[in-house]
Amino acid sequence: MRTRSPSSSIVKSQSKALLHARLREHGLKLTHQRELIAELFLRQDHITVEDLYREVAKKDPSIGIITVYRTLKLLCQWELAQERHFGKGKTIYDNVAQKAHHDHLICTHCARIIEFENFQIEKFQEQVARDHEFHITFHKLELYGLCKACRRDDVRPSRRSEHA
Repeated sequence: MRTRSPSSSIVKSQSKALLHARLREHGLKLTHQRELIAELFLRQDHITVEDLYREVAKKDPSIGIITVYRTLKLLCQWELAQERHFGKGKTIYDNVAQKAHHDHLICTHCARIIEFENFQIEKFQEQVARDHEFHITFHKLELYGLCKACRRDDVRPSRRSEHA
């Protein structure tokens, strides 16, 4: 779980405005619970339901994990979040409220997630699709390996099958 920097207040206010707009579009009220959950989620890059629930419970212990789960599902429907499965069977929610398309590097030892954008990879994928007369509607690229810190600590790579 990585928290966004405090200097991202502009992004936070834009994300909050987008949340309000989505609620209005779908005829839903901005409840205290939804606002708190969304506010805490929008401060993160990647987070599990359980980790978000722990953050929410610190602020308001009356909010249950089911409410957190349902709110995350709404955020996914409204394209403010994406549900991701980065190995080990855990679902992680990616805050995509103010992000362009990006791909991920995932450390198989410490579970660190590094986001990256690479125009050349995107162009190559488009060319491969054209070569095969294939129309891409969406894609996700996840590269698994060892981050710099785990390589420095001389950690042995895990087997691919353990993380797929």
